Amino acid sequence: MRSSTSREDILSALRAAEPPAVPLPELPEPGPLPADPVAAFELSVRAVGGEPVRVPDAAALPGLVRALAERLGARRVASAVDLPGVGDVDLQALPDPHALEGIDLAILPGLFGVAENGAVWVDTRPLAHRGVFVVAQHLALVVRASEIVSDLHAAYERIDLAGPGLRLFVSGPSKTADIEQALVIGAHGARSCTVFVVG
Repeated sequence: MRSSTSREDILSALRAAEPPAVPLPELPEPGPLPADPVAAFELSVRAVGGEPVRVPDAAALPGLVRALAERLGARRVASAVDLPGVGDVDLQALPDPHALEGIDLAILPGLFGVAENGAVWVDTRPLAHRGVFVVAQHLALVVRASEIVSDLHAAYERIDLAGPGLRLFVSGPSKTADIEQALVIGAHGARSCTVFVVG
């Protein structure tokens, strides 16, 4: 058993070897919005395996979501977005998270999108079961065209992390490329991600 002197010798040696403090780097300012932010965002969404859909206005959204559900063959659809006639699963009424099993399509609101990488900021706190976005076979996000920012620097200026609750960036469907350097879509979550850009 080592003595307390040996312990202090080791700790003293570690403290003596500590590198000098270095000031934190200056963070760059957020970049300007592209000339066409929606087009840049859509390009990034495609690059990460998602499918962007431009929606002229909120009135056109329910029909486009129904068409997506039909194309995907989605039998159980859950929507956290107010879409008349869309969705047969009431997320707030589900008794426990196990009842999420079998949801084919989940439609969630995004607070804003990032043109740089196609990410959408999602706040799951209003949802009764936050796991719906990873349990559903397919995911659809709804974001307003006016809420697209240029890059992650601009995005972090908008993020408010006060209080508990899960908030996160979602960028395309579930994917992994760490096995044999082969990209696999839908490896451990949603098999597809459609982003409806409204306005």
